Amino acid sequence: MLATEVKTLLETKDTGWTFSVQGEGRNFQIEAVSDDFEAMSRVKRQQAVYRLIADEIAEGTLHAITITALTPSEKDQRQGLGI
Repeated sequence: MLATEVKTLLETKDTGWTFSVQGEGRNFQIEAVSDDFEAMSRVKRQQAVYRLIADEIAEGTLHAITITALTPSEKDQRQGLGI
């Protein structure tokens, strides 16, 4: 699977979140950005993104996934730090 395919898969879930995906094969790094994450803990944010791809993980299409879920302000702070 390609990173573009994973991004498209996530975007079809109609969450309104913004995604950035890197990786290849079955191993990907997913960054999700949304105001919805404001009231969530880091774990709850990751679980919310994970639920979007749970079927693909169960099927083995996706395997090693790293999820970073940020609010827009957290994303801006990271960019300001060069992360």
